[in-house]
Amino acid sequence: MRQEWISHSEDDTANIAQKIADMVTYPVVVCLHGDLGAGKTAFSRAFIRHVLNDDNITIPSPTYTLAQTYDDDAIWHFDLYRLDDPNQLYDIGWEEALNAKICLIEWPDRSGSLLPKKRIDITLKALKNGDREIKMSS
Repeated sequence: MRQEWISHSEDDTANIAQKIADMVTYPVVVCLHGDLGAGKTAFSRAFIRHVLNDDNITIPSPTYTLAQTYDDDAIWHFDLYRLDDPNQLYDIGWEEALNAKICLIEWPDRSGSLLPKKRIDITLKALKNGDREIKMSS
């Protein structure tokens, strides 16, 4: 499955994340690729809020904690930017997360060979005019 969108705003990115959340089959691992500032965390927040049907829930970036969980650990959100060694993932619930309803992973390349083969890859790219290109493949 391959799809592409252009986002003109953070609201557009949220709407695209919601569409994808409605399209995927659960359980799902979603890997979010892109440079700093590409919109990975905004995408993740919108995806989680949509699945939880709660636009007011606080979704902090897991940049420093590496992982956040929601809905009694049914949803895991990783930000691996600061990960030193992929084996550290086992200390923060990696195996449990991969078996959860939803596992969102920012900076998935930092996990080395630990990524599952069955996953959805989302690539966010900032364009020169301020728009975002969002590509999905599985």
